[in-house]
Amino acid sequence: MSNPEQLFADFEAKLADAQRKANQMRTEIESVSVSERSKDGQISVKVNHAGNLVGLEIGPSVRDNPALAQEILRVVRTAQSKLASAVQTGVPSIAGTETMNELVDQLHNEYPEPEPTGFVEGGHRDVDEDDRFVAEDELDAPPPPPAPKPPAPPAPPRAARRQQTDHEDDYFTGGDFLR
Repeated sequence: MSNPEQLFADFEAKLADAQRKANQMRTEIESVSVSERSKDGQISVKVNHAGNLVGLEIGPSVRDNPALAQEILRVVRTAQSKLASAVQTGVPSIAGTETMNELVDQLHNEYPEPEPTGFVEGGHRDVDEDDRFVAEDELDAPPPPPAPKPPAPPAPPRAARRQQTDHEDDYFTGGDFLR
């Protein structure tokens, strides 16, 4: 049997090694980012390891495009969908481990591949059946009535209040302290 001091020393060494590996993994993950550019090259985005937008460049030819916001969001979602593979290649300290597999699965679930949109080269949108001309008389028409609200769920039953004994201070037991 080993002596207790040696057991503690071994445990502290293993703990220090685990902390060093965790710090290395955190540094590697935080260094991962993905950049993506629109098909026409006029919108460029950069997302960090958490999928947050950290960089945005907009070319002059699309700044007045009315669908600019949708195209930016599409490019951001495309960049986010590439985070899982970027983490796999950018975090070698946990490559092939169950932790890596779980992290990659979580990123795939959080940031799936975006749906294709009606954008074409040049940043303009194809017309689809949802696009239509709105006549002026439709603009003056009253809006449709709102859908009826579903009934509110019943409130949960309240718990019965406990009777206070003489030796308890009602300030701390929820009694009325504003007498």
